[in-house]
Amino acid sequence: MFDVAVIGGGPAGLSAGTALARALRSVVVIDGGEQRNLGAESVHGFLSREGMRPRDLLAAGREELARYGGTMSSGFVRTASRDGDRFVLTLDDGSNRVARRLLIASGIMDELPELPGVADRWGRDVLYCPYCHGWEVQNQRIGVLAADSHSVRQALTFRQWSPDVTLLLNDALELTQGQEEQLAARSVHVVEGKVRALEVRDDRLAGAALDAGETVPLDVLVVSPATTSKANMLQRLGLEPAALQDGPGSRLETDESGRTSCPGVWAAGNATDVSAQVMTAAAAGLRAAEAINADLVLADTRRAVEAARVPSRQ
Repeated sequence: MFDVAVIGGGPAGLSAGTALARALRSVVVIDGGEQRNLGAESVHGFLSREGMRPRDLLAAGREELARYGGTMSSGFVRTASRDGDRFVLTLDDGSNRVARRLLIASGIMDELPELPGVADRWGRDVLYCPYCHGWEVQNQRIGVLAADSHSVRQALTFRQWSPDVTLLLNDALELTQGQEEQLAARSVHVVEGKVRALEVRDDRLAGAALDAGETVPLDVLVVSPATTSKANMLQRLGLEPAALQDGPGSRLETDESGRTSCPGVWAAGNATDVSAQVMTAAAAGLRAAEAINADLVLADTRRAVEAARVPSRQ
C-alpha cells in the first residue's frame, strides 16, 4: 500500500509526487500519457524552462520523481473506491493500486468546436491561451472564432500582440453597442456569417472559409473550447465536477489547499483550475502535496498516541 496515489502525471501530478517522495512518503503517480499540451511545440511562462518541449519537461519530471524514490505507473484509472481508511484504484489493465490518500491531477479535456480542420491544427495555429502563444503569433493575422461574449474579451486581449485581429461572429454572438465600440476603438475587425471550414496550404493555416463563399485570410485561429474535468473515475467516491460559472465546462471544487469534499482526496492543476498554466499547475501540485503530508502526519500521530495508550501485556 502506498501513502499517496496521484492520478495524472502532468506538471501538477509530478510536482506533487516529487514533493511527497522528498517527504519520505511512498507515492505512485499513475499516468496514461494524455497531457493537454502535448500538441504544443514548447512550454512558456515556466521560469527557467522557457521554450522547452512539453515531452521533455515531463521526462525531466519523471526522472526527478524516480530520483527520490517515487513510483511511476502507466495506465488509466477506471474506478476509484474507498475500502475503510484506504482507496483502491483499478486501472484499465485490471490491476489495482491501494493508497491512504488520493490526489486527482488528471487534468481536463478540451472539447473543440466542430469545425473541419480545427482538431488537426490544435496547438499549432489553432490556439486558446494568449499567454502561452501570444509572443509566437505577434503581428500575424489572428482570427477569433466567436462562441459567446467571452470571445470579445479574447479578441481585445490578442489585440495586444497583433494589429490585425478579426472577430468571426460565426452566427454565435450578437454584439452589444458597447462591445461594438470597444472593438472599433481597438481596430478589431468584425466579420459576420457562419464559418464553414478552415483553409490550409502547405501545412499552414491560410484562412477561414465562410458559408457565403468568402475566405478570411488568417495565420492563426483562436477558439474557446469547453473544458471538462477528467473525473469519471471518481463517481464511486461521490465526487462530481461542478459546472463553470464563466463558460462551458466543469472542474472539481476544492479549498485553497486542494482538499475536496471527499475526506482523503485532494485535487490540483487543470482538474480544479481550467485556466492554470504549466507553472501554476505545478505550484498547485506542490501546495496539495504539503497539505496531504500534513494530513498524514496528523493521522500517523493519532495512531501512535492510540498505540501508546494500549496497556502492555505482562
